[in-house]
Parts: sequence; C-alpha cells; structure tokens
Amino acid sequence: MVADFRRRFFVSLVATLPILALSPMIQRWLGWENTLGFPGDTMALLALSTFVYGYGGWPFLTGLVDELRERTPGMMTLVAFAVTVAYAYSAAVALGVPGQMFFWETATLIDLMLVGHWVEMRSVMGASRALEKLARLMPSTAHRVTDEGDTEEVPIRDLTPDDRVRVKPGENIPADGTVVSGSSSVNESMLTGESVPVEKAEGDEVIAGAVNGTGALVVSVEKTGESSYLNQVIGLVREAQASQSRTQNLADRAAYWLTLIALTAGALTFGTWYVGLGETFVFSLERAVTVMVITCPHALGLAIPLVVSVSTGLGAQRGLLIRDRGAFELARNLDTVVFDKTGTLTEGRFGVTDVLVFAAEGEEDVLRTAAAAEQDSEHPIAAGILRAAEDRALDRPEASHFEALTGRGVRATVDGTEVRVLSPEAARDEGGLPAHDAESLQRQGKTVVYVVRDGTALGALALADVLREESREAIRSLHALGIDAVMLTGDSKRVADWVAQEVGVDRVIAEVLPDEKSDVIEELQAEGRLVAMTGDGVNDAPALATADVGIAIGAGTDVAVETADIVLVESDPRDAVGIVRLARATYRKMVQNLWWATGYNVIAIPLAAGVLATAGILLSPAVGAVLMSLSTVIVAVNARFLSLD
Repeated sequence: MVADFRRRFFVSLVATLPILALSPMIQRWLGWENTLGFPGDTMALLALSTFVYGYGGWPFLTGLVDELRERTPGMMTLVAFAVTVAYAYSAAVALGVPGQMFFWETATLIDLMLVGHWVEMRSVMGASRALEKLARLMPSTAHRVTDEGDTEEVPIRDLTPDDRVRVKPGENIPADGTVVSGSSSVNESMLTGESVPVEKAEGDEVIAGAVNGTGALVVSVEKTGESSYLNQVIGLVREAQASQSRTQNLADRAAYWLTLIALTAGALTFGTWYVGLGETFVFSLERAVTVMVITCPHALGLAIPLVVSVSTGLGAQRGLLIRDRGAFELARNLDTVVFDKTGTLTEGRFGVTDVLVFAAEGEEDVLRTAAAAEQDSEHPIAAGILRAAEDRALDRPEASHFEALTGRGVRATVDGTEVRVLSPEAARDEGGLPAHDAESLQRQGKTVVYVVRDGTALGALALADVLREESREAIRSLHALGIDAVMLTGDSKRVADWVAQEVGVDRVIAEVLPDEKSDVIEELQAEGRLVAMTGDGVNDAPALATADVGIAIGAGTDVAVETADIVLVESDPRDAVGIVRLARATYRKMVQNLWWATGYNVIAIPLAAGVLATAGILLSPAVGAVLMSLSTVIVAVNARFLSLD
C-alpha cells in the first residue's frame, strides 16, 4: 500500500503541473492569461483533471464504498465526498454551466492527500516494525550435519526434529533445540529481554533466532516452523496488535461521530456563506470542502492502533507477550498483584540458605565436607548442598564407602575419616551437639541437617526453596506504584511466612490447594480489588483465568499460553511490574493521541469554515489537507516515543 500511494502521488503530480498551467485562476495570478491558452484547452484541462480524479482519487473512492457498505463512514468518506463535489462542479462548468472551475484545487487536494497517506503509512510501518524485527532473527538457511559428519547448507524449512545443525560464531540459531556439543555464550535479548548473554553448553536448550557468540555449537533440532518459540512469539504479537482494545472502540465511535459532524459542518458552512451571507457559489463550496477535508478523522483512527502496535512490539522485545489487549489495559489500574510462591517468588529448588559453624574452620569447611559426603546421593537435599558448593567454587574431596541411612541421612568416607550428614533427630540421638539456634531456622520452615566428622559436629546447614534475587526488588517496585503484593501458596504457613518476611509481601495466604486458588482470587475481587495473578501457568491456571489480569511466569508451558492474558518469557517477578509500567505508559500515549486527534478540530473546523475571513485568514482545501496530514504524522511520531517513557 505504501508503494501504491507513492506511485499514485508521483503520477498525479506530473498530471497536476499542466492542470495548474491551464487553470484560468492560476493564469490570472501569474499574468499568463494570453500566453498559454489554445483551442480546446478547457477540454484538455477537463481530461487531465478527470485522470487525476479517477487515478489519484481511486483509493479514496473505493474507501468510500467500503465504509458505506460497512455503515462506518470515516476518513475515506470525507475525502471522497470533498474531491467528488469539487470535481463534479468544475466539470459542469467546463461543459458550459456558468461558474468558476475548481480543477486545480481538486488536483492539488488529491496530491496532498496521497502524499499525506504515503508519509502516514511510512510512519505506521516505523511504529509497527516489531514483527519485522522478530522475523529477521530467523536465518534462511542452516548448516545441517550429515551422517558422515560433514555439513550441508539447507533451507530452514527442510529441517526436521532430530536433525543436527552446526551453528558458527556470530550466526543466528536456526531452530529450537538442545546443545549436543560445544559451548558458547548466546545473546537472547531480542527474544527474552535478557540483556546479558547466556552461557550454553552440552545439554542446554537454545531457541531459534538467538545470536551465537564466539564458540561453535552443534544443536539437535527439536522444534521447527510454527512450533518454534520465535514463531509462537510472532503469532502472539500479531494477535495482540490485531485485537481491538476498549480505548480503540472509543476512538472508532469518536471517528464515526466526527465524520457526521464534518459532513454536517460542511453543509452548514456552504449554506451560511452562499445563502445567508450571499457569497459566490465557488467561495462557499471551497469553504465547505475545506471543512470536510480538515476534519478527516484519520489521526483519530490511527491514534490508538499505532500506540497498540508500538507497545506490543516494545513488550515483546522486553519479554512481555501480550495476548489480551483488554486485560493489558486493565493492568494500569491494578491495586493488587497476587504471586504464587514456588517457581515465582522462589526458584522452585532446594538451596542452602544458612550455614552454622560449630567445630569447623569456617562455613566453607562445613559446606565442602557435606558436599563430599553427599556427592553420590540423588536426594534433593544433596542436590541443594552440591549446588551451593559449586556456587562458591569449592573443591570437593573424593569420597568412598557411601551409604544412605534411611530416614536419618548419609554416611561416607572422606579423606580417610567418616563423615555423616544427619537429620536433626539422628543428630540428637548421636548426642554431643553444642548449643545453637538451628531450631529457629526450623521454625521458619527450613530443613536443617548436621555435618558430623569422626563423631564431632562440624556445623549445620539450613536448606529451603531458594528465593529469587529479583523478588525483593519486584515487591519494592510494586509498593512504589501503590500496589499491594499478596503471596498465594499451597506450602505450609511457616515456610510462607518466612518467604513473605524476606521479600516483603503485604499478605500471605498459605496451605491453599490449586483448585482453591481461584476462590481466593474471587474473594479479593469481592473486596473491590482489581487483581492480577502471577504464576507458573500449570497449577495456577484456574486462578490465572479468574483474575482480572492473568500473568504467566515462563513461556514454556502450553497452559500458560492458553490461560494467561500476558506471558512473561523470563521467570522474573520484576516483569510483572514492567507490565504495569508499560500499561500506564501506553495509556498515557493513547490519551495524548486522542486529545490531539480530536482537540485540534476545535480550532481547525471554525478556521476552515472561515470565521476569520474578515481578518483575511482563509484556508484553501489544499492547506486543509496539509494540516490534516500533519496532525496524523504528529500522532504517529508521538506513538513512537512510547519507547522513551
């Protein structure tokens, strides 16, 4: 469409030049009255004007038909009506009816409307380039590894699950899959919003469109085509950009009424000047056409879609995938955000939170000894201890004679000495525990184990579901926005209270079964709250569906995509705050655009009607077209500045 408007503009512009030269009014202004005239010049002027009206005005004429067929008169109706009235009157004069021809005004009006649409649509494209940017992330070819170990370049569409592809440094990953060899840092910022490159090694998952760093990877393909993560994101963005919002419906109604006002104002303007004030038919007609042109609700029609397009694309770049525009708009008025605990405020895995030292050289000695004894265990406690030792980069001595003590702990030989990691009951049975405050840790719902070497208690480790580092910041940010944070969990009240105290939530609702979570959301709504539910999208699905705004943490589950209004790519609770901020910034831009798109008419319509004619200020239809187009460009540019909010 951009190319079509550009082509029609330049062709019409070429035809307009001789129209200007042959128009009697222009000739009088330039003093060329007896210079350019020739037999049949009026018919030549009519023919050229008919061409510009038919060819240049075609998009507006067909738009008029479409709008009237759908009973939604709008911008195309006004433009088509204005140029048709001006052309028909001028054609009648050219064929012998007394009067003054209006061809040059008609031709320049069409030219300006065409160039205005061309510029506007370029602005629209600039504002909604998110899909284009996402699509560009996908390479067109891939280096597939053959059975012989060689590589062949194949189109992406030829890849199938279980194929292996080699990804060279700096290339985009061609398909979702798992790394089978090699290691590298991968930039996933355009897909997940994660600004820091992510280290990938054998066994790690990668997503199509991410940019490989300096290492080479061999990836086993798992998802291709429409099933790939990138294509799902593109689909969600397209769906959101196409969806109607509450504010858009308001703008559409306003545009409809503005069209009726413009037609009525045009008729009244003509009647007032021609009948009431006795002005000439041409002067009165020019005033009416100018009113209709300048009142075109194009800016109003684009005011909301452009902001929707920009905000949806901006959200996708930040890892916020908007599925329901209506729910997204509600997010600006949220006063309560409910968080699931496990996997949302916490990482959903056991980790060491506290280290008590009794008879060891320090915390690292206790942790290193426990990790050595647990290294052959598959228990979640062992996994948490080993991960804590890895996080601190502790070297782990070799262990032998490992034995799991059912219900009590584990035993192993480490550096020739017996090491046991025992439950509190087993440690008390052993005796010899010094005075300590491990019981206070247990009261917080943490799991405590004791590390004993050769009968001497070295210390104790407390383990719990690891808090996300981002959780505290997310809650603080919500409080700064005036929003209450509630934690809703099926975990014990002791554990929930400890997590709540650590992250700073306002209210804890614990020991709730998954099917009861939606009832809690309804109770909060009954208190008059506007509630968002933030969860992992699986056991929280009923609550996500019940909440005013359902926010799924992590985009990997089908349930999340199907149930939630908004899907967060990263498992980062701060992104829930990002949704509120983006919703508020989006609404501000919508209001700004609506005020401009409608407000300028308060001045423009009377000016076009000629209220300042006695002061020598009269707007021609061409000037009206310039002002109308300028207002639309302003709306488009303002929408693009959303990214600066």
